[in-house]
Amino acid sequence: MLRRMLPVFILGFVGFVTSFGAHIVAVNLPVYAEQVGIGTAMIGLLIAAYDFAEILAKPAFGALSDRQGMKKTMLAGIVVFTLASVLYPFVSPRLLIFVRFLQGLGAAGLSAVSLALIGVYYPDRRGSAYGVYNAIKGSGYVVSPIIGGLIVSRSNFAALFLATAAIGVFAFLISLPLPSVQVQPAGGTLQDDDDFSIKTLVSVFREPLLAKWYAVIVVNMFFVSILFGFLPVYVHSLGYKAVHSGLILSVVALSYLLIQPLAGKWADIIDGELTVRIGLLLSAFGIMMAPFLRGPALIIVAAVSGAGIGIVWTNSDVVVSRLARAGHLGATMGAAGSFKEFGDMVGPILIGALSQAFGLRVGFITCGVAGLLLFVLIFRGTKSGVGRV
Repeated sequence: MLRRMLPVFILGFVGFVTSFGAHIVAVNLPVYAEQVGIGTAMIGLLIAAYDFAEILAKPAFGALSDRQGMKKTMLAGIVVFTLASVLYPFVSPRLLIFVRFLQGLGAAGLSAVSLALIGVYYPDRRGSAYGVYNAIKGSGYVVSPIIGGLIVSRSNFAALFLATAAIGVFAFLISLPLPSVQVQPAGGTLQDDDDFSIKTLVSVFREPLLAKWYAVIVVNMFFVSILFGFLPVYVHSLGYKAVHSGLILSVVALSYLLIQPLAGKWADIIDGELTVRIGLLLSAFGIMMAPFLRGPALIIVAAVSGAGIGIVWTNSDVVVSRLARAGHLGATMGAAGSFKEFGDMVGPILIGALSQAFGLRVGFITCGVAGLLLFVLIFRGTKSGVGRV
């Protein structure tokens, strides 16, 4: 049993690289902003740069993995991410946005392809496998605030990037024993133009069921980016120190983490669409309430919101993998990753601009309401009861 589950643990750690690498920097951007002299709008852009790179690169890496081999493509992504991380301590702090973009390019490869490999290795147990994968990947959100806070308090902001590089090296080494796979497209040819990222994205809109679930992914990641990207900004505004802020964010992330294995099992046995609806609503209301709270009440509400995000995350991964055409799993999960990063990118930009102009409270409320409106549009005219997603 342990031997059979070993690949999911390794791939989960590969996914951990991107969640750790993205979040350890994001939660400490208020410190960087004070040192360099930038506002909340620029913080939003710095968070979004990582996601924008993933939007561009995930479909391409996914299609490449279907053609050239998934393991090889994933390892290439890890290398790019690690080299980009090593770069920052040796360049001007003003070039952070460029470094984050390069990190995002590497993260696109390792994240999209590790997700696709789960579907290949565990075709009959995808719900449970994705639950475990997302739990391990999500642990990056739990430990990165604590580790990041300690690093910044005892060293400096640049040291964060050395930590992410070390994690990248370790992920590369443990991934080497994974079995190599290459999924042939239906018809046995690797020359289908549909493998290319742009055509893959366009084809989504020709398949109503798949388009709906991609829209769910966008909204959920919109909430992820706000909760994990700007809750640290709000906590910092309350006067909390970096270490205390990290502890609060870790509690929130822990709720997201612990729900993942359960969400995976739910995806195999119960009404997935109803579960997703509940998760989205929990996240939306938690985000709208957060800027009115502090202390234990803030932690509880934000933790509930994090649990809602985790429920939606795993269920949406499962359904997209099941709807993927034969031989196009890498490209489909890459496209899913692009939509994830689109939501993750739009959130920080929107709340950053609104907060800069009108204050954090208006930013949180507006984004929560926007998410609810999108929720209504996605599920308008549809009925729950689709069964297992």
